[in-house]
Amino acid sequence: MKNSVIIKSFPNGIVLHLNPDLDFPELLLEISIKFRESSSFFKDAKMALSIKGRKLSDEEENQILEAISENSDLVIICLVSEDEETDRQFVRALAQVDEDSLGGEGQFYKGTLKNGQVLETEASIVVLGDVYPGSAIISARDIIVLGGLYGEAYAGGNGSDGHYVAALEMSPERLKIGDFKYNTREKINKWSIKPKVQPKIAYVKNNKIVMDSLTKELLSEFPF
Repeated sequence: MKNSVIIKSFPNGIVLHLNPDLDFPELLLEISIKFRESSSFFKDAKMALSIKGRKLSDEEENQILEAISENSDLVIICLVSEDEETDRQFVRALAQVDEDSLGGEGQFYKGTLKNGQVLETEASIVVLGDVYPGSAIISARDIIVLGGLYGEAYAGGNGSDGHYVAALEMSPERLKIGDFKYNTREKINKWSIKPKVQPKIAYVKNNKIVMDSLTKELLSEFPF
């Protein structure tokens, strides 16, 4: 069906407008064709993705992500709503983070941490994926998760409290910055993981960890 899949853009992201009536297998084939034809345009860009037009199951969303990955070199870093101004600001800011802007003192990890995995580094780190319950990420400096933080996070392992943890979805089992611990809520249901909520940042203020929604004002205060 003509125009069953329409690709539009917003700052550092793309929106897929999907036909609500077309059978999903046909829609998935059309998505594959669209991204194969557009692969030279997107190249290996890192972008956020928003899906509009029809309600999708988690499995269908995963199939769409796989279709994009198999038919292009585009890296989808997270699923967001392009209507959320804070999401756009956060993705725009994080898109500016690369090895050069980290001054050689930061690194990237592409993938999801799960099944008891522990990632530990002396540098600041950007995780292009989720940190699942039962896994942990430990950094002597700062932590940015372009996905959901559902496991454990320890920033400022060098003893400094001047660091932060930021994530597109912030629901950690445990969180510590420097010598300060954050009182997290009860353990979440890992099957409900869905990185589509307000991005948040945790940092130390007045000798305790505070967790705030990321606003344009906060974005200007932290060195993303």
